[in-house]
Amino acid sequence: MDFLQIKGGKKLSGTVEIDGAKNAALPLIASTILSKNRLTISNLPQVSDVRTMVKLLENLGAKTSIDEIKKSATIDTSTIDHTIAQYEIVRVMRASILVLGPLLARFGYCEVSLPGGCAIGQRPIDLHLKALEQMGADIEIKQGYVVAKAEGGLKGTTISFDKITVTGSENIIMAAALAHGTTRILNCAKEPEVVQLCEVLRDGGVKIEGIGTYEVTIEGTGGKTLDMKDFAVIPDRIEAGTYLCAGAITNSEITLKNVNPTHLESMLLKLKEMGFSYDESEESVTIKPASKVEAVKITTTEYPGFPTDMQAQFMALTLVADGVSTIEEKLFENRFMHVSELSRMGANISLNSYTATVEGNAELCGADVMATDLRASSALVIAALVAKDITNVHRIYHLDRGYVKLEEKLQKLGADIKRLSE
Repeated sequence: MDFLQIKGGKKLSGTVEIDGAKNAALPLIASTILSKNRLTISNLPQVSDVRTMVKLLENLGAKTSIDEIKKSATIDTSTIDHTIAQYEIVRVMRASILVLGPLLARFGYCEVSLPGGCAIGQRPIDLHLKALEQMGADIEIKQGYVVAKAEGGLKGTTISFDKITVTGSENIIMAAALAHGTTRILNCAKEPEVVQLCEVLRDGGVKIEGIGTYEVTIEGTGGKTLDMKDFAVIPDRIEAGTYLCAGAITNSEITLKNVNPTHLESMLLKLKEMGFSYDESEESVTIKPASKVEAVKITTTEYPGFPTDMQAQFMALTLVADGVSTIEEKLFENRFMHVSELSRMGANISLNSYTATVEGNAELCGADVMATDLRASSALVIAALVAKDITNVHRIYHLDRGYVKLEEKLQKLGADIKRLSE
């Protein structure tokens, strides 16, 4: 099993190229189920979650090919010949549930394994199922599978989510694309990944209004598959935020290329609040050192607020701030598991329910630490960049789910980091 070994204390400099967004790529790959033609997805991040989603389509009968050098995949779902998403695939990645909406909309029947629990907290799919039932689906849970039927196709209706759900919004948007009639989705997620999904479906012939708002209206095609166009995945705002934190914690000047600064606004504003400055252009951001790193208060919330996927990385950054920072996690109940690992490195963090209080000016020392989830693993790497001596970050298969060659990119910026096997 691989682990990362980091020797802290190195300044960073240079430029890092940000890959396509994993969280955008996964629903977009699932959306190809709605297409009648072969298409190519470019700027596709070569991470394990993407390979898992492509493999799931292959298991359903789709023809696929991945070009890792060109960072692209060609997918033809016209050959899908069965509609059962097996447990062996779904258990590896919760986002596999995203095939539920498009499979049901296109074929009128599917069986998708329940995704089960999640390290960062429960993420139930009840909102997905309730919405599909409102669209006329007959849904049962049998032997760990969601068995969904929609004889005659799904019907457009008005759906109001009790709370904002990103994957729920994506599933219903895809289902509504092929439904009969018009679907109104209220309290729809506004994340850039949801916006791109709507734009790709719109370019494939679906009439969609309200893209990027809390109310999205979709006129379904009545079961007709789409003439989808080739497209490129948007840049990964979470990967970009992670490198911003790496630059900030080492008080270095680094430039991120292939980014959309608008998607980074909540993070950039927090960095500015902490004393950092930055320059931005249409597709790049340069973070600059701070004369003093100020403590900060962070509350995670839905986009365009501060993302829960950046909470752990900013917690690592607050360890070098002058003063006491507070971080409130409002979306997931178990997303502070990295606290115990940061404490092994010398962090002083106290927890009270969903709020972490972080003492700044920590004297971090290298230690053996263990990644508990994707974003927690990157937080440990960030903290290790300024820790004395050597830090070994174990169980980095979590990291590989969402970051492309993180150690190689950090090496090019000047970090003393290498991947080893144990």
